[in-house]
Amino acid sequence: MDPAADPLIRLRNVTKTYGEGPTAFQALKGIDLDIQAGDFVAVMGPSGSGKSTTMNILGCLDVPSAGEFRFKGFHVESLDRDQRALLRRKYLGFVFQGFNLLARTSALENVELPLLYRGDPKGQRRDTAMAALDKVGLKQWWDHTPAELSGGQQQRVAIARAIVTNPDVLLADEPTGNLDSERSREIMELLKGLNEASGITVLMVTHEADMAAFARTIVHFKDGLVERIEDKRKVPA
Repeated sequence: MDPAADPLIRLRNVTKTYGEGPTAFQALKGIDLDIQAGDFVAVMGPSGSGKSTTMNILGCLDVPSAGEFRFKGFHVESLDRDQRALLRRKYLGFVFQGFNLLARTSALENVELPLLYRGDPKGQRRDTAMAALDKVGLKQWWDHTPAELSGGQQQRVAIARAIVTNPDVLLADEPTGNLDSERSREIMELLKGLNEASGITVLMVTHEADMAAFARTIVHFKDGLVERIEDKRKVPA
């Protein structure tokens, strides 16, 4: 089977409108997008271009007003709120610009949270969370709180928390936005390494071209539409 014929994610003529009547705002005007399993995709575009709205839909945090959204062949646009929550819990991991760690909680306990929500036994949670911290190079910092960690280390903990459930897709919203250049490159190398080693599909919103350069596919948004797609795996003729 041709993998291009069966992408992990497929959007077809997806629109999103906020509000009604004369004050309605159409954030998405008909998005077509295919994302293959194992790809590393950077989403770029100016504020108001539709990239964040699209990422919210892909993360099952919002729903299209119209159009088709398929994930693993399933029609996500027809799922109810509880079904979308189950899909998020089983298949998706999230990394945010602001880290979103619990301040008075150790790195290990922060990473354990998704496993706690899933109902995993305590001993199993600890072992799985320690393994995730090891993947991001922070196993020895397991008992430190966020205040005792640098910004780059906090983002590594957040990434460990996002991958601890072995999701198929990691959605990262400006993951280097609060970091200096050196720490930003370290985080991007980490995401690239996770993508290549485990095959996790990475979808990342960024304003920074040098961060987007780590991706294999760059999707450019403008005025609620996909303006163009760069596939860096294709060799120019």
